[in-house]
Amino acid sequence: MCEDGERKRGGSSEAVTMKKVVISGERRAELIEVPAPRPKADWALVRVLVAPMCTEYKFFLSGKRHEYLGHEAAGEVVEVAQKCTVRPGDRVVVMPQYPCGQCDLCLSGDYIYCQHNYDFAAFTGSSEGMATYAQFVLKPDWLLPRIPDDLTVEEGSLACCAFGPSLGALDRIQLCAEDTLVITGLGPVGLGAILNARYRGARVIGVESHPWRVERAKALGAEVVLDPLDPDCVKQIRVLTDGLGASAALDCAGTPAAHRICLDAVRRRGRVAFVGECNADTVIHVSEDLLRKGLTVV
Repeated sequence: MCEDGERKRGGSSEAVTMKKVVISGERRAELIEVPAPRPKADWALVRVLVAPMCTEYKFFLSGKRHEYLGHEAAGEVVEVAQKCTVRPGDRVVVMPQYPCGQCDLCLSGDYIYCQHNYDFAAFTGSSEGMATYAQFVLKPDWLLPRIPDDLTVEEGSLACCAFGPSLGALDRIQLCAEDTLVITGLGPVGLGAILNARYRGARVIGVESHPWRVERAKALGAEVVLDPLDPDCVKQIRVLTDGLGASAALDCAGTPAAHRICLDAVRRRGRVAFVGECNADTVIHVSEDLLRKGLTVV
């Protein structure tokens, strides 16, 4: 590969390379050169143009070495091994994971729950090409939806973690224009959730303490943003909902405290969804939260 990231052409059998990002230490990242992947079967080679940052910053802060960063992107198809659903030149969203594409979950659209994911290295012969913090990535064609002509690649890249988690969650809890939705955690995922909720016509109450996020949330359509550190946060939500509580809540913060705000802030027969990753334990009271209150939790 040349310095500008263009693949060498002309049928040469010489191995080509690409650059990718690795975490090499605490708050340290490096560009290294590795073998470039090649398309195989219906897996297409995509030049990465935009790679959003999701949980990768946690690796950067912790300093734990990580060589395969990134699971979402937007880019341009540059090479295919056979005729498939994408062609060179197509601008595409690079969807996450490597599901089988054949099980009931994949065929129903719930491929993120696939239990038969490809062994990338075994299938392709190398581990390179599965991370999006690189110049090229390899993906099955059905995980490469085209970006509409009236959208930029930057806008297309938001289809994954910026909008995707809340889109699926709000579908699951059947959010509609009659609902008041509480959203805890207004980072990129939470801000995307505001747009998804407002698109459905729902009223949004945000919960966030960071000043920039608070202002951004209001600009995107949140009616009010409350401070999660305020001990009266849940009481304020009830005041804003005629004493009943919100009809639905979505957690994008990924903390037990935010989980409890969602569970406590919704009314009886309310719906609660969680999309923020969390490895800590959250207490859910079966009697009070589920049986007495009748919550639906997804």
